[in-house]
Amino acid sequence: MNASPITWDRLVRTAHWCLVSCVAANLFLLEEGDPPHRWAGYLASGIVLVRLLWGFIGSAHARFSDFFPTPSRLLQQWQAWRKGDFTPHAGHNPFGAVMMLSLLTLVLALGLTGWLMGTDRFWGEEWLEELHEGLANLLMGLVGLHALAAIIMSRLERVRLIRAMFTGRKEPL
Repeated sequence: MNASPITWDRLVRTAHWCLVSCVAANLFLLEEGDPPHRWAGYLASGIVLVRLLWGFIGSAHARFSDFFPTPSRLLQQWQAWRKGDFTPHAGHNPFGAVMMLSLLTLVLALGLTGWLMGTDRFWGEEWLEELHEGLANLLMGLVGLHALAAIIMSRLERVRLIRAMFTGRKEPL
């Protein structure tokens, strides 16, 4: 890899770090159910919706068509890895795409369950509160796996993946 073109555009990077901030604040700083917690959740949901829209109209590597994890793409990636081929993708690899889409889906599910808990119909429903908490715990686990995978894939692909989320460019190690 020589002069690295922009892999992740400014909107993708900004959305990523704003989402990280909202999720971290809600998981570790803000009190459950308080207005700041709710507003951070709504903001996170809005960020995800913008990112989903950008997946259809955004730059080349932001578009779902560039990385959507079809069964054939996942199989091809798995077979390459089994052969020891860790050639970097210009954007997300298929397994990274599964993770990214899972994280976005979880954030939206958290936003929906959080909003529902404040409605007259579902106010005080224990099952919904438990679902919301379970989704939050699942999100924490997947975020940890996502960060670990970024570190491991950086080594295997010999690319600075984490730095790329700041600069937009995948540069060689």
